[in-house]
Amino acid sequence: MSIRALRTLITVHRHGSFRAAAEVERLTPAAVSQQMRNLETSWNLELFDRSQRTPQLTETGLSLVGEASAVISAYDNLAEKVSMGDELSGELILGAVPTTLTGLVPLALSQLKLKHPGIRVRIVPGLSNQLLLQLERGQLQAAVISRPDVISTSLNFSEIAKEDLVLLVSHNTEALPPKELLRSQPFIRFNRDAVVGRQIEAWLQMSEISVSDAMELEGLEAISSMVAAELGISIVPQRCVTVSDHLPLKTIPLGESRPRRVLGLVSHDGAPRTSIIKAMNAALFTAVSIGEFKMVR
Repeated sequence: MSIRALRTLITVHRHGSFRAAAEVERLTPAAVSQQMRNLETSWNLELFDRSQRTPQLTETGLSLVGEASAVISAYDNLAEKVSMGDELSGELILGAVPTTLTGLVPLALSQLKLKHPGIRVRIVPGLSNQLLLQLERGQLQAAVISRPDVISTSLNFSEIAKEDLVLLVSHNTEALPPKELLRSQPFIRFNRDAVVGRQIEAWLQMSEISVSDAMELEGLEAISSMVAAELGISIVPQRCVTVSDHLPLKTIPLGESRPRRVLGLVSHDGAPRTSIIKAMNAALFTAVSIGEFKMVR
């Protein structure tokens, strides 16, 4: 039995087949199959039902997955527990959606650095679904995402904040009801590959609002600049941590049926660096409570 084989077993469970696990673990399907047979031989246990084309975990196999997760978590956190006593240290590879990279995440990282200077955070930007895939593949340890409609039961999602979606317009825009503005003004879309972009599209369809697309962008800064230049209007999240950008903009609530996105920190249950992930989560909550990221000039 080896730690590597237990990791592979957990990956087989998460991804449903030897072939999918081989891709994640960067092994051949034959190597994954051999690791699983070695586990069965070592403990004289039947972990897989091989009567089907794709081997399925038996009840015994599923029980072992649960125990293996606890073993892996304990193993991965050994160095963290003994290295510096009560002081946390080490690297956290953190994914983050672009809309959080100029307010929430920088403020949270500054708070984390104040409390735990030994923690180093490497940021990987991406859209929510991309970050979830990277998390599943072990390329990230945690990620700040917009909660999608469906999330794997193997992941732990800790809600950080809810953000109303609002209409973003220039200061010179005529004071009209939001639905009237949306029907009459060029519309700058939020990227529909993003969770929040799909939320906006669903709300527009539910509200039976037909818009005239001007462009489709990903970042809040780019959208804000285009709106400030009076090239159109947009729907964006009302950020839980504001940034003073001094652009001539104003926001208009969308009414009682307004959509709302949920931001959260997602990680695997029993993930490595559990203490560091918890510290990151606490720093994110602190940033939301502060509510404003002030640039140092």
